[in-house]
Amino acid sequence: MLMAVITVSDRCSQGVMTDTAGPAVVAVLRDQWPDAEVRAALVPDEEDAICTLLNELVNEGASLILTAGGTGLGPRDRTPEATRRVISREAPGLAEAMRAIGATQNKFSWLSRGVAGLKGPTLIINLPGSKRGAEESLTNILPLLKHGIEVAAGGHTHPK
Repeated sequence: MLMAVITVSDRCSQGVMTDTAGPAVVAVLRDQWPDAEVRAALVPDEEDAICTLLNELVNEGASLILTAGGTGLGPRDRTPEATRRVISREAPGLAEAMRAIGATQNKFSWLSRGVAGLKGPTLIINLPGSKRGAEESLTNILPLLKHGIEVAAGGHTHPK
């Protein structure tokens, strides 16, 4: 199974800051799916660059793509817009769950504009850009992800 983590950050991509969120998310994925191939990438807050990388990973057969960063209210935060350009169907419950559960830990979770959705069988989810926010958001939805990935791939049916 192929999974990917894309950190979206101007400062990290320019080498001004060190990416801590992406590696933290990769570590969670490797812990939960030890047999999966987990790739990491770093792009600036450029909508077209984000779209290009998302589409490349979808075309390579990624089951899950997590972005970290670019979900806030800043003028360069464009990850949700790029994600919406790529996905064909939204999965709003995942983003809603991350915000609702996250708000019990940090009130600023409500400011996240992250989205989640599908392009074919690939599940794409936007996480916040801080290490803590990304880890907490991912941890909060982990119980849903294994089932979500399985259903998206067509490998599970629900009882009537």
